[in-house]
Amino acid sequence: MIFLKRLAAAVPLLAGILFMSFAVIRLAPGTAVDTQGAMNPRMTAQAREKLAELYGLDKPLLAQFAAWGSRAVRLDFGRSFVDGEEVTKKIGEAIPVTLLINGLSLLLILLFGIPLGVWSAVREGSAAEKAATFCVFLGFSVPTFWLSLLLMSWFGVTLRILPVAGLHALDHETMSAAGRLWDTARHLALPVAVSALTGLAGISRLMHGSLVETLRQNYIRTARAKGLSERSVLYGHALRNALLPVATVVGLSIPGLLGGSVIFESIFSIPGMGRLFFSSVFARDYPVIMGVLVLGAALTLLGNLLADLSYAAIDPRIRAR
Repeated sequence: MIFLKRLAAAVPLLAGILFMSFAVIRLAPGTAVDTQGAMNPRMTAQAREKLAELYGLDKPLLAQFAAWGSRAVRLDFGRSFVDGEEVTKKIGEAIPVTLLINGLSLLLILLFGIPLGVWSAVREGSAAEKAATFCVFLGFSVPTFWLSLLLMSWFGVTLRILPVAGLHALDHETMSAAGRLWDTARHLALPVAVSALTGLAGISRLMHGSLVETLRQNYIRTARAKGLSERSVLYGHALRNALLPVATVVGLSIPGLLGGSVIFESIFSIPGMGRLFFSSVFARDYPVIMGVLVLGAALTLLGNLLADLSYAAIDPRIRAR
């Protein structure tokens, strides 16, 4: 019942987010007509007016939003102003690529970040913990684009063991099934590694800080006073509560699974959602921009909802409310 109430409350919130996004995009300087006119100096003022009428840009803002919203509820986001292709098709082609990269990255972050945070927390103040903290902050502070270019130069140019761009080799279609899988894995190695390394620092420090704070609570002292082993105290009492902030971050990271990364996808020439959104903004391709924003807004609200549900799964006190 609570889930259904939260889901129903998210509908007007989603509508408000989309209207604000629609208004900001349309009120920004420059339009799709201006962009196309700049690329075609021979376009006359009359042609610009007809193009604006064709795109519906000559109508008031509320009328434009109403027309777009009536189609969007049917998941019809129109056609791209750039190539006339359906927006749903363009997004559908980019989603699997971005989902694969960011999904693998998130999996690596959780597999290595949480244990690293726990390991450093139980060694608070030791030389090993300080060394781990230094390495984590070093990874957190390194610019993503610089790290990407460095790894590309090292593994792709100097060692020549990994490709530095794209998703497939030119002869990908002629390979066997195992060969195509290996080829894709080699192309994904660098972007996934860069994404995981930059995210690993944040999740490990969050886990470290949350667990250190939890271990200082009175109920942890009581559990130790009862004679429980340190392993039972750590994994049976402290860890579950310390995971609550991590659950929030994981829930809020869901939009990023499909939102993509402009930096990664631009540097490694990956045709994903981030690169699609980036190019659409510069081209003032409103249908594609709004299609991506609808997906991002819906996933953000879904992530918040899943974070709340994960709270209830981790902490029985929240479940009882």
